[in-house]
Amino acid sequence: MSTKNSGVDQQLIRDLAGILNDTNLTEIEVELGDLKLRVSRHAPAVHAVAAPQPMPAPVAAPQPVAAVAPAPAAEQSKNAVPSPMVGTAYLAPSPDAKAFIEIGQQVKEGQTLLIIEAMKTMNQIPSPRSGTVKAVLVEDAQPVEFGMPLVVIE
Repeated sequence: MSTKNSGVDQQLIRDLAGILNDTNLTEIEVELGDLKLRVSRHAPAVHAVAAPQPMPAPVAAPQPVAAVAPAPAAEQSKNAVPSPMVGTAYLAPSPDAKAFIEIGQQVKEGQTLLIIEAMKTMNQIPSPRSGTVKAVLVEDAQPVEFGMPLVVIE
């Protein structure tokens, strides 16, 4: 490999690079007579994030042996409270707190059934009607989709 002197002062380039580092600039350009010199450094790499994959079909939470049997699918769909948003469902106000509702419990219209966290905001999901909780179809900290059935109230 041959070294050819292009007439460019390498010390000038090093000095300009030092100025970039000292001043946190990304580019510097200098003109000396007919010589025009630009020194730049690469911007920080942008990391691409893959789009979220579609969620698998929801699976009903396992029911305790003493629990009321879940309603048939046709009844569940008409009596189910759908998720109004995409997020993460929480059954209690905090990890060590009692759940908002239990199977067999009577609830009133407007009573909080669970919380859905969406974009770092906790959203209380109210009961759309009074009735008895027949099934809780999600587990604590489970991701939920818009329209996904959450709770069955009859």
